[in-house]
Amino acid sequence: MRKYFILLVVVFCMDSTNLFAGKESSVTDKRFDSFKERFIKDLWKHNPMWATEIGFHAYDSILEINNEQYRNGQVAFSKSYLDSLKTFDKVALSSLNRMDYGLIENYLNSNIFYITEMKGWQWNPSSYNATGNVAFMLSENYEPLNKRLVNIGKKLSQFKSYYEVAKKNIANPTDEHLKLAMEQNAGGIAALETDLLDSLKQSTLKADVKLNITQSLTDAKKAVEDYIAFLKDFKNENPRSFRLGKDLYAKKFEYEIQSQYTYQQIYHSAMQRKSYLHNEMFKISDKLWSKYFGTKAKPVDSLAMIKMMIDTISVRHVKPDEFQSAIEKQLPELVKFINEKNLIYIDPSKPLKVRREPAYMAGVAGASISSPGPYDKGGNTYYNVGSLSGWSAERAESYLREYNHYILQILNIHEAIPGHYTQLVYSNNAPSIIKAVFGNGAMIEGWAVYGELMMLENGYGDNEPEMWLMYYKWNLRTVCNTILDVSVHTKDMTEAQALNLLENEAFQQKAEAQGKWRRVSVTNVQLTSYYTGFKEIYDLREELKKKMGSKFNLKAFHEKFLSYGSAPVKMIREEMLSEIK
Repeated sequence: MRKYFILLVVVFCMDSTNLFAGKESSVTDKRFDSFKERFIKDLWKHNPMWATEIGFHAYDSILEINNEQYRNGQVAFSKSYLDSLKTFDKVALSSLNRMDYGLIENYLNSNIFYITEMKGWQWNPSSYNATGNVAFMLSENYEPLNKRLVNIGKKLSQFKSYYEVAKKNIANPTDEHLKLAMEQNAGGIAALETDLLDSLKQSTLKADVKLNITQSLTDAKKAVEDYIAFLKDFKNENPRSFRLGKDLYAKKFEYEIQSQYTYQQIYHSAMQRKSYLHNEMFKISDKLWSKYFGTKAKPVDSLAMIKMMIDTISVRHVKPDEFQSAIEKQLPELVKFINEKNLIYIDPSKPLKVRREPAYMAGVAGASISSPGPYDKGGNTYYNVGSLSGWSAERAESYLREYNHYILQILNIHEAIPGHYTQLVYSNNAPSIIKAVFGNGAMIEGWAVYGELMMLENGYGDNEPEMWLMYYKWNLRTVCNTILDVSVHTKDMTEAQALNLLENEAFQQKAEAQGKWRRVSVTNVQLTSYYTGFKEIYDLREELKKKMGSKFNLKAFHEKFLSYGSAPVKMIREEMLSEIK
């Protein structure tokens, strides 16, 4: 069952009282605030594992057993609160509460959809993996180790029931999800066993308590191994296709992305964007040709010419042991540029801490943001940087060419400033937890993608053609993610066609393209979030420019937009347009 788990603290910026022309809370708003409080408390009772991962720890000892009674309870919960929502006049609510109303309504309807129509609990064996939830409890220091271990022991004792129900639920699964389930559960229990035993040694629990937890771990391991054996022996003579199909895809896109556009409109827009990017990349490559290739004859194929230029420019990159230090050095440069151009306020009292990627997150070098959950707003925000230590020279060189001198800067814009991290700074004083719990992934990713273009539009990188070429390559990834996802799940795109798109039109490495094919065969819709959010934010900005004329201010737009939190862009758009009428 899909959960809207996004570890981002979302909603209003530092001075929301000035940015909003809101009225004092009406009687309806106060009644709705009370409703939201009841709803959230009830939500965690019905979703204890989700509660754990979002930072609400009252139900850490409970493992959800996805049997018929549980699913019926979920549907009844959703229908009951949908009925309660109807008792409120949405128009009479404040802008904040109108958004919260829409987010709650969308969640409740989608919850019913995932259980009664999508039915991933039947055909997706990888949806059953309790080890991940326990591993999260073990790795996060939200409570003393002893207390976490006791709750983990109670949760481990429920593994047998959890996986027995899973085996009963599985019917006509996809081969791809069968394989994924076996891999994830095997890896999960192996990692959990090692980490848990190490943690037990470090704890100060009494010997008999440690022994009980160890026995629960042994029983849990057997339950996982039995599940893997069940999947390995499963007679799957007529497997379900991993392709979602047009009808389910359209509904899931509506619930998950919450866009003003249909998935077909986004697909066609992405195709147009791809053509535009190719054209711009060709013009830059043609302009730079003599600088890098002298009098060498140009390829007849424009895409081949672009690829040659990208491959040549990509050799400029940092050394393997300088990857993290290069990121640390670039961040203040980004802040300086934003301040000089007056693009958005960056709060100096909210520093971003760059750190080496923690061991429990290790596996793929790169960069990511770890932000505090909605129940831990005062926590630190970290920029996690993967290490290339121990990599072969060939592997490290390939990776660093992908994240070369230019793209590394674009990555920092996306992940940190003014991307994900900056949004978080504007969101730390959230007056409503609803937007944190149901944060819209398309808005979150879309803002980070929008930030990349916005920075270059304002002269970041001194308008170097090499920087623009690499930006276009990076943006192609976002665009082709959408084309790939829609084409695979609604247009029967083959693996060969997908790899051709990614390698020859998006200029990705073969290994990267193969990994993306596997991702699209076990996920759906999420890959469209990056481009959809980007397009909606860009379209909103351009629409406001036309309507406001000389009164439009880019900095004011950015701060106003972020002040609404991680609500879907279509909701933000409605509020921003209504205020200028």
